[in-house]
Amino acid sequence: MRTDLFDFELPGDSIALRPASPRDSARMLVVQPGGVLRDCVVTDLPKWLEPGDQLVVNDTRVISARLSGRRIGRDTEPRIEATLIKRLDGSRWQALVKPAKKLVAGDMVRFGNEGKVCLLGHLDAEVEHKGDDGEVTLSFSFHGPTLDQAIADLGSPPLPPYIASRRAADERDVGDYQTMFAVNEGAVAAPTAGLHFTPGLEAALGAHGVGLHRLTLHVGAGTFLPVKADDTAGHKMHAEWGVISRKTADALNAARAQGGRIVAVGTTSLRLLESAAAKDSTIEPFCGDTAIFITPGYRFRAVDILLTNFHLPRSTLFMLVSAFCGLEPMKQAYAHAIGSGYRFYSYGDACLLFRARE
Repeated sequence: MRTDLFDFELPGDSIALRPASPRDSARMLVVQPGGVLRDCVVTDLPKWLEPGDQLVVNDTRVISARLSGRRIGRDTEPRIEATLIKRLDGSRWQALVKPAKKLVAGDMVRFGNEGKVCLLGHLDAEVEHKGDDGEVTLSFSFHGPTLDQAIADLGSPPLPPYIASRRAADERDVGDYQTMFAVNEGAVAAPTAGLHFTPGLEAALGAHGVGLHRLTLHVGAGTFLPVKADDTAGHKMHAEWGVISRKTADALNAARAQGGRIVAVGTTSLRLLESAAAKDSTIEPFCGDTAIFITPGYRFRAVDILLTNFHLPRSTLFMLVSAFCGLEPMKQAYAHAIGSGYRFYSYGDACLLFRARE
């Protein structure tokens, strides 16, 4: 499909720079089959679900993936900003760097911030390989848990570029950019639909007879990038690692057999569930990488309802929700949201989407 079909105009003041407080006070636009719209708030979620429905949340935890440093070992030492995007092994990461033109393979980068202590006070990495669009492979001087601790000490929350370009990350983001379910470290972007949950909302859902299950998908930075190809067929998704346990798969299949619906909390949960779904729509245990790219025409097998945020124009995530509800209903929903003052992107408001009837 043509990528420009998924474009729309978004005013700059629609982008949320801080989350709602409390988290479940965010607005929620309900999109029913046929494009019927209802203006609600996240605390209304139990009213839209039925006893026996099953929520699936992503329990990945965001690491402090943004590092600041400088190139060393040459005549000049320009500043270098790096965002870690994928772990390759115990000491190597793929990263996006700025300015990429200042680095070549073999260069050394020294990361460190005054006022923070990391063993010797800094963290060195060699540029092992340089690819396209600012992507490099960094080979760090530390390994395993020692490297993990150094990154935690020296890094900062990897806020999406549409927030980071307007303000610097601060101590509030350390907590704000994690969901209440965050346990398994490895994501470099938050599964943002989960940011709307509070213990009170979880309790209300449980009292209503709605189950809650966890999976893990370590979200990569590529998930949120606009598609640059003119046609969706020319876009390559970044692979992300995920796991669904046998216990979770069995529980979801049993609930569906009793008429319960699967409610994915976030596009990350949906993509992993769909990656694990067999042709007969049963959900299998899963452990490995997925690079699933969902566009209109995709046949959903696992997920019936999706809770998600509002997404970037021309992004794979707007394409996904357009596949879920239909392109025209989603364009109409987004136009309504913009006109009604909904807040967009990672710290913004939510949509509750009911799958279009096939």
